[in-house]
Amino acid sequence: MTESMAPADRAKYAAARRAIDFVEDGMRLGLGTGSTAVHMVRALAELVREEGLRVTAAATSRQTAEFAQSLGLEVTEPGEEKWVDLCIDGADEVDADLNLIKGGGGALLMEKVIATSADQVIVIADASKKVARLGGYPLPVEVIPFGWQTTQALIGELLQNLDLDGHQSHRRMQGGKPFLTDQGNFILDLELQRIGAPHQLSLVLNQIPGVVENGLFLDICDTLILGHEDGSVELQDINSGQIRHERLELAQADNLFSDIADG
Repeated sequence: MTESMAPADRAKYAAARRAIDFVEDGMRLGLGTGSTAVHMVRALAELVREEGLRVTAAATSRQTAEFAQSLGLEVTEPGEEKWVDLCIDGADEVDADLNLIKGGGGALLMEKVIATSADQVIVIADASKKVARLGGYPLPVEVIPFGWQTTQALIGELLQNLDLDGHQSHRRMQGGKPFLTDQGNFILDLELQRIGAPHQLSLVLNQIPGVVENGLFLDICDTLILGHEDGSVELQDINSGQIRHERLELAQADNLFSDIADG
């Protein structure tokens, strides 16, 4: 049973399982990247096998695509789907207005492309990701390698004039080398602590030469599903404003890839 799982993983699993209830036969799906999304992809593959659903999936990263295909899901080539019916993805932070910070897993560009092409976006996360104000989690900004130091300097100058509590940035590293996105770009992680005006920050960041995209996902999420350690979930709908609580009966799940960042 899920009692054998770590509490945080039990919460992620609960959110992921509940999100699968929104999947319908014939849907084009956007599959997120991260530890919570791993639970979702596994649950989706189980649903497809057991109920014979016909779905196609657009993955937000090579990692997700390979994992989904290994479970027998049909995954389209990147960019093949112009739109999707439903995108299910995780988040690194989410505020009361369902604005997000994403990109902890390094897939923010494809995540934003697929999310903005979706008729409906469901964000799944454990309850610890809900915050009063965005900014505690470092904000990822994807930049091209050419002239990245100049881009970083321009970002630094910009941050000094905005409503933020921190202004530091660093290039993300992995194994002693610069982290590379699936598109071959670098990521600058901005240590902002508190973001006073997310919409303004997102707009001005994307105007800086060399910036490809930033990890602020604003006015994109339709439904938030928060999982709790006891296996219950909280659903918040941005359109109705309703919040409801449910308790799920959860089957066993393992912790594969539980160390992957959610965004």
